[in-house]
Amino acid sequence: MSRAQAVAFLEALAQENPAPETELHYTDPFTLLVAVVLSAQTTDAMVNKVTPGLFAAAPDPAAMAALGAEGIGAHIRRIGLWQAKARNVAALAQMLVDRHGGEVPADRVALEALPGVGRKTANVVLNVVFGQATMAVDTHIFRLGNRTGLAPGKTVREVEDALVKRCPPHLLREAHHWLILHGRYICKARAPECWRCKAAAHCNYRDKVLVAPGG
Repeated sequence: MSRAQAVAFLEALAQENPAPETELHYTDPFTLLVAVVLSAQTTDAMVNKVTPGLFAAAPDPAAMAALGAEGIGAHIRRIGLWQAKARNVAALAQMLVDRHGGEVPADRVALEALPGVGRKTANVVLNVVFGQATMAVDTHIFRLGNRTGLAPGKTVREVEDALVKRCPPHLLREAHHWLILHGRYICKARAPECWRCKAAAHCNYRDKVLVAPGG
């Protein structure tokens, strides 16, 4: 896409959803951090099913660390990779207590030093609860960036860097939410529903289907 196309594409998504929000349920930076760690390779909807019980039992880092991997695991067995995630959540909670006074740091380096926290998770936390203009690239955004021509790249980091470069600063923070929701519900992996896409006129995808099946 040209820069003008990219801006028009994002503005079209903005008009459709002017106040986008994460679909993960959380109450503070800590519960969001845990929810994002748990969301790796599973759906937000499934995470939202297991976190109410977990957060009721352990609402803060000290309580989560005390619960331990075994106690955490008892609450999250329905999600993928639950054993590794339980260990990571227990370890990151303990590190928050030991190094950060039980608070989630608003710093990328400190966040990425936590067990189970990579660049994408750090970007989500920095964006959602600390208001920073970061771009967390998941599988949906990676696919969308390449398919539409918005931000082609061979790696997640290449797509992230391209999106940060192409998005106007005033749209960047919300763009993360617009793109992930668009990839999740409209520009789907198997069959993008181009006939529902408000930004289709600005997209370079060659195989657009602009009429719904049976329409």
